[in-house]
Amino acid sequence: MHHKISLKEKIGYGLGDAASSMFWKIFSMYLLFFYTDVFGLTPAVVGTMFLITRIWDSCLDPIIGILADRTKTRWGKFRPYLLWTAIPFAILGLFTFYTPDFDEKGKIIYAYITYSLMMMTYSIINVPYASLLGVLSSDRKERNALSSYRMVFAFAGSLLALWLLEPLVNHFGGSMNSKTGWLYTMAIFGCITTAFFWTCFILTTERVHPISNQKANLKEDLKDLWKNKPWWILLGSGIGALLFNAIRDGAAVYYFKYYVSHTNSFSFTILQETFSITPTTLYLVLGQAANIIGVIAATPIANKIGKKNTFFWAMTFAAILSGLFYCIEKENTSMILLFQVLISICAGSIFPLIWSMYADSADYSEWKQGRRATGLIFSASSMSQKLGWTLGGASTGWLLAYYGFQANIVQTAVTQHGILLMLSLLPAAAAILSVCFIFFYPLTEKKLQLIELELNEQRKSTKQS
Repeated sequence: MHHKISLKEKIGYGLGDAASSMFWKIFSMYLLFFYTDVFGLTPAVVGTMFLITRIWDSCLDPIIGILADRTKTRWGKFRPYLLWTAIPFAILGLFTFYTPDFDEKGKIIYAYITYSLMMMTYSIINVPYASLLGVLSSDRKERNALSSYRMVFAFAGSLLALWLLEPLVNHFGGSMNSKTGWLYTMAIFGCITTAFFWTCFILTTERVHPISNQKANLKEDLKDLWKNKPWWILLGSGIGALLFNAIRDGAAVYYFKYYVSHTNSFSFTILQETFSITPTTLYLVLGQAANIIGVIAATPIANKIGKKNTFFWAMTFAAILSGLFYCIEKENTSMILLFQVLISICAGSIFPLIWSMYADSADYSEWKQGRRATGLIFSASSMSQKLGWTLGGASTGWLLAYYGFQANIVQTAVTQHGILLMLSLLPAAAAILSVCFIFFYPLTEKKLQLIELELNEQRKSTKQS
């Protein structure tokens, strides 16, 4: 039986990812820069730290999913985590961007501890939030709509964070290298994310429950996941997509500071007031705005040609455009910004699709095996997403070190060329990897319709008996 999701609930659900994405995007775009240019660590050290801490954090995701599947409260399985973890999430985000007066060894230890705790807390709140999509509705189109709302708000939260971050840091500290500026700015973002998570908790309702009162059996749940072919294909494709985004995102600030090099701001007038924006901020903000366009376009296109085909062509065009980005002259700012918009539209369109497809893979598992483990499937999916981000983030640090990067000096020609590759050909290769996996995805719209009908009949029979 389908339940029409209200606009209020869709907005509430979207605010949860707006909160997560504010920190996620700051981590993706600025954390490596913060650690090298403000905190004072070398890129190789940071890259290794990203790998070690994120691999542990990725492995934690299935544990959180298993716990969430077994959580029983009057608020449901997944929603309570939004209530309980919002404040620790904000506090640890603040400590991650605090620079203590330690020597190099002390700073490395501090960075490892705070970043590890931050990412663990991110898992504790984000895995249940992602799993919530699978229990708000069983209707495929409602899930597509919910996923699109989620992604629109995610990119809107990212856009808000990227738009405000540099002005706030400069306001509180005087420059992007200010330790105080970063600390106060993250305190403001922490207050915003807490309010968003709690609103998501209040406005959403869990509705979809297993067909039968199945007994918790981790061995059977893991066995079902192992046999879930669509999930494995999505895992490979998701890692490729995250590599694509992580490398581009991690190198973007370096690209403008050390490769494009010019610092001329763009000025515009609103109501007789003149505002200025740096090329870096404009590039990042345009990317997030274009992501939102991609998210909005994804649902109607997917409803017409199917999720698989939409995903396939979006990543194909992203690969082609990223390859062409290599040929753009660094003085041609307009073309750089145009390609950022086009690539970001393609990249933005896949994310509502992939999470909706993970929900479909949970239905497939229940239809095929007779058991449902939504939290495990979404947590394992979140693990794969973090693995892609982990490899991308670590690779960005290592590649900068490999190309001879040193903070706050003029870079050599080899380093500058390496930074260019990280915005173009290397992400293109990751996009091609994603395309190769999604080509073999077996859940067509016709197949999903059959699965949905049979599961609904089984739920109806269970309810009547």
